Amino acid sequence: MTRYQHVLQHLENHQSHWLVTGVAGFIGSNLLEALLKRNQKVTGLDNFSTGYRHNLEQVRELVGENAWLNFTFIEGDIRQLETCRNACKKVDYILHEAALGSVPRSIQDPIHTNESNISGFLNMLVASRDARVKRFIYAASSSTYGDHPALPKVESVIGRPLSPYAVTKYVNELYADVFARCYGMDSIGLRYFNVFGPRQDPNGAYAAVIPQWIAALIRNQALYINGDGETSRDFCFIENVIQANLLAALTENAQAVNQIYNVAISDRTSLNQLYEMMRALLSEEFPRLRDHKPAYADFREGDVRHSQADISKAGKMLGFEPTHRIDEGLRQALGWYIAHLASEKEKIDASA
Repeated sequence: MTRYQHVLQHLENHQSHWLVTGVAGFIGSNLLEALLKRNQKVTGLDNFSTGYRHNLEQVRELVGENAWLNFTFIEGDIRQLETCRNACKKVDYILHEAALGSVPRSIQDPIHTNESNISGFLNMLVASRDARVKRFIYAASSSTYGDHPALPKVESVIGRPLSPYAVTKYVNELYADVFARCYGMDSIGLRYFNVFGPRQDPNGAYAAVIPQWIAALIRNQALYINGDGETSRDFCFIENVIQANLLAALTENAQAVNQIYNVAISDRTSLNQLYEMMRALLSEEFPRLRDHKPAYADFREGDVRHSQADISKAGKMLGFEPTHRIDEGLRQALGWYIAHLASEKEKIDASA
């Protein structure tokens, strides 16, 4: 039995109280779904700045009404300390996902990014400390590696930040470390690498590349690749992220606590390769895409050229073993987007 299977078995037999911040977002709603399906009690906090009520409704449909009774939702903002205190009451474990993501957004609006990602994070740390939660798991970021050129990325070696967003995520790690030293608080930071999967928003100026491209291909819109397309990323399916969060929250390895871990699959896929994979998979449903060609745009400000994670530390300390490679994850994600853009698909087919 793997460590993760052991954790899932434990959840089936023992109910704990979890707080998921950013619960209406892409990652938060997937964590909520995983916990409710395993009879856990969950409080969710979100201000809907980037999350959506329809994500919560989809989770409700998937888990059923009995499991949904274990969920309590608080509409509120982590920038308000009292809101954080209220959310942390009687909570065992915290999965902190609330943040303003996107490198371009942070370059356009560094003040708002700082308020949410640093002031809001500090509020959550203080509220968690005062509520004496068992463990605080938070979303760190691969952007912390900045301009350091070495591959794969190892947790102990970082460069200079390339965006305000990267600065905020590095400050999160520093604050968590200080709270461990000053207050004896248990935390674990998970440096996510380009997470994708169902319920990731395809719309808006700051949409991530995979959902943005999926929507463009399904809608028969122009698809732009930044730069020459040889920029590469370590794309990580959401199921791997769920595993990392649950392993971190419930690890019994004392040496694994108050650490930072990469969460990825330790592979690299170029944007050109990603496009071809997506086009080929979607061509099964949309034959017109067999002749589709992308357009190329300028390199995006603040982006690193290549990114790939060394996940050996998470494997050794937490028992992390990714279950989904990019092709498996893409098939699941594409199925979800096709189903949830069904009405658009029907309109496209009718006009084709």
